[in-house]
Amino acid sequence: MWKKDKQTVNTNLILLLLGRVISDMGTGIQMVIMPLYIIDAGGSAATVGVFSFLSLVPVLIAYPFAGVIGDRLNRKTIMVATDLASAVVILGLALSAHSNKMSLTLLLSVQVMVSLLNGLFDPATKGMLPQLVAEDELTRANSTVASLRTLSGLLSPVIGAALYASLGIAVLFFINGISFLLSGSCSMLIRYKHIKRESAVGMPGFITDLSEGIRFILANKVIRKLCVFFLVIYALIQPMFTVVLPLFFRIRLEFTDTQYGYLQMVIILGALVGSILVGVLFGKKDEVNKPLIIGCSMLMVTMLMFSGLTFPHSLSVIGKDTLLYFALLGGVLCLLSTAIMFIHVPVQTYIQKATPNEYMSRMFSIVGMISKGGMPFGALVYGIILNRIEVHWTVMSATLLIMLISIVFLKNNRVVSTQ
Repeated sequence: MWKKDKQTVNTNLILLLLGRVISDMGTGIQMVIMPLYIIDAGGSAATVGVFSFLSLVPVLIAYPFAGVIGDRLNRKTIMVATDLASAVVILGLALSAHSNKMSLTLLLSVQVMVSLLNGLFDPATKGMLPQLVAEDELTRANSTVASLRTLSGLLSPVIGAALYASLGIAVLFFINGISFLLSGSCSMLIRYKHIKRESAVGMPGFITDLSEGIRFILANKVIRKLCVFFLVIYALIQPMFTVVLPLFFRIRLEFTDTQYGYLQMVIILGALVGSILVGVLFGKKDEVNKPLIIGCSMLMVTMLMFSGLTFPHSLSVIGKDTLLYFALLGGVLCLLSTAIMFIHVPVQTYIQKATPNEYMSRMFSIVGMISKGGMPFGALVYGIILNRIEVHWTVMSATLLIMLISIVFLKNNRVVSTQ
């Protein structure tokens, strides 16, 4: 790895963070409203599930290619190109909405393209970060990245809900498109040294590079087990926010769209608190087990509480439109997102420390493909099930399964030090 000048590293890291903050805020303003917009436009729970499915599957398809490309080509160039391409696509969607030519079919089609571009972008930016900071600062750097990206989305739900209610969906698309243009501009200013490596050309070379990344993961028992755990947990957890919550909010509760935005803001605040706490408590420690235990324990408790709040008896006793119920629901979801960050940040740091630079993008592409592989299918399954089974029974079943998986994982696995 090339030697880093401290001033250059600080400048580069600031630019990387600034770009992520801007694009995340734009994306948050748009995406938080998408489930409500789909329902308002005549879609069903299954349509919301399909949208979530299409938001994730193309990423998984792009990941194998993105990992190899990210290790072969200049990661900065990949980031700039994908940001600008995303801006063009989303601004085109804004124009269609403004011209009253918007349709759910067009929305789903564009989401596929944006998701593919995100799949190319993600491994490149994650592979770049370890080259911008010292190894002993990785946990704190990852915590900072997670904190600032989360902070950028803190106001997005409220802003998005307010703009949607007053100005319509076209404005949200326009804001998101501009955010990608600004993000790409920040990436252009990063001073980054691409380290070229010898690699075979053509499809045989691609297959060889991808196979090397897979063999590296299979040889690391800890990363392999973490991937399996994330595959199942993310498939059960992520649709709670993207499918279950918006449907439950719309058909069972009696709150306004603005209050939905506040609820999303509280969820993001929980993630922010979690990422900051991980950095403060474990930023200088080579420790993964403790935050994992804390995160999994919180995950089980908060899922039980969320399940209880979805039952009709809770709604009748507390009230489906009361401040008390809103506060309880917001508090539980806040703690749930905090728990997720206690799992996510230290695990990402472990993978970065355990992986040589020449494998970094491939590692994150393959790990991302495995760990996120269940999310789109989980969203699709949730959407189908919720058309047939009541929300509270669906959430309770998922909660019991999450508890079983978490207990088995904590009992049988222990993440070792990378030092």
